[in-house]
Amino acid sequence: MTRASIFILLNIYSLTLFAQSYLPSSTTNQLISHSFYTLSYSETHEQPEWVYYELSAAEVINVRARRSDNFREDSKVLTESAALADYRNSGYDRGHLAPAGDMAFSSRAMNESFYMSNMSPQHPSFNRGIWKKLEELTRSWAVEKSILYIATGPVLENGLSTIGTNGVSIPRYYYKAIMDYDESICKFTTIAFLLPNQKSQMSLDSFTISIDSLEGITGMDFYPQLPDSIENIIEANFDLSQWHWEANSINKNLSINQKRITLVQCKGINQNGDRCENHIRNDGDWCYLHESQSGEIDENKSSTKKSILVRCIEHTNTGARCKLKTLSSKVKCRKHRGN
Repeated sequence: MTRASIFILLNIYSLTLFAQSYLPSSTTNQLISHSFYTLSYSETHEQPEWVYYELSAAEVINVRARRSDNFREDSKVLTESAALADYRNSGYDRGHLAPAGDMAFSSRAMNESFYMSNMSPQHPSFNRGIWKKLEELTRSWAVEKSILYIATGPVLENGLSTIGTNGVSIPRYYYKAIMDYDESICKFTTIAFLLPNQKSQMSLDSFTISIDSLEGITGMDFYPQLPDSIENIIEANFDLSQWHWEANSINKNLSINQKRITLVQCKGINQNGDRCENHIRNDGDWCYLHESQSGEIDENKSSTKKSILVRCIEHTNTGARCKLKTLSSKVKCRKHRGN
């Protein structure tokens, strides 16, 4: 396939990217969805084979919740999740897969990160050492790149040692797969890590591998939603130069508008008086339906600001997390009074 053809394909998928979830394939057939992350639970190993979530710059910057330490069993796991007693006096940490630090943008997200279904036995020197450094680096990348699509988990295999009466397997390795998508240039970038469950002083870049290699080790498909023509390219290659390797301190006062622009919301007003929900590229402020309004809006009075597109943090009447995307700095969609 030519570079031109690939570029056209990327453009086709760019407009629907933010409505998609890049869930890996599940080998357990037990998917558990919480408000801010999804996991595939392995009853055999009493832990998830993967946890998937999206991490945006807005979520990293808007720290609103303190660490809760509210460890508890997950009632959504039909076969029952691991228990707190399984880890007691085991010598292993209840290691987060979706990190509490990534969920600090809301109290609900923070509390949900402490379900036992999000835990895996990690050696203390690993959990509090190089794994923590990778989590901090990932948050720094999310601020730099606007939004990341993350899948993380243990490498589950036969013959692992266990802890507790429920037989929680002790993984020998952990992985993290990260995808960035730059809409402004229609470019996907991926990177993956495979780290042994032990103390290490090595640099994080020494643990990088391709997504293809990680799939071979775990037996899972990480981006099955992408067309093969794109998936094959981004999974076979990774470029260390596309990622900064020093975790920057996160400036909580940094305006979201200073992040990389992806899509912008149309400034147009519909006939019912509501803001147009169409999104366009950076080079226009009005979609094709509202171009005629471009000279009618007072720029000094307009509250419209270019920003990144993120998922609303509010919940619907059913208790599920709202699926709408927003450009609001309040991280809330129009229906939840964010715009």
